[in-house]
Amino acid sequence: MDFFEVVKKRRSIRKFKSDPVPDELIEKILEAVRWAPSWNNTQCWEIVVVKDPELKNEIWKLVPEINPAYKAIGQAPVLLVGAAKRGVSGFYKGSASTDKGDWYMFDLGIALEHAALAACALGLGTVHVGLFDHKKTAELLGFPEGYEVVELLPLGYPDQSPPAPKRREISDFAHLNRFGNPWRKEE
Repeated sequence: MDFFEVVKKRRSIRKFKSDPVPDELIEKILEAVRWAPSWNNTQCWEIVVVKDPELKNEIWKLVPEINPAYKAIGQAPVLLVGAAKRGVSGFYKGSASTDKGDWYMFDLGIALEHAALAACALGLGTVHVGLFDHKKTAELLGFPEGYEVVELLPLGYPDQSPPAPKRREISDFAHLNRFGNPWRKEE
């Protein structure tokens, strides 16, 4: 599948089939994460692949039912848990390099979007999930001090084909040289 086709086809999947995901496909997704860019190539991310149904159910209990992806956590046969090491990305000699502080959220977001795009290219679905008890998930999975669990990424074969949501036009967000200058003049 062409890259731009993958970008346009990827959707937030909230209904999954129970079919298992072969380890070979998970490995390809992890390879996509491996090649994600990061601040100064720090690669601060850690991914826990949760396949054990009991462990997955324990994590599911840490997701509030008001979360639109709540059912997806329970249905997906695989759960990728994304975490990052604090104080590495965006730091130089122990100090934050910019006024944005720790860049782990940025780097982990890129890495897990690589995972989501790779999954789509392989015929699998994902949804980025951020509303859950991060601290209890970290404890449950044995993360040591200094790591932040940030995101859950349910992974499996989609049991839905949601339509593309409305997207802003390029002219609504792209600017030329300064904010407010149109990227391209209307013809």
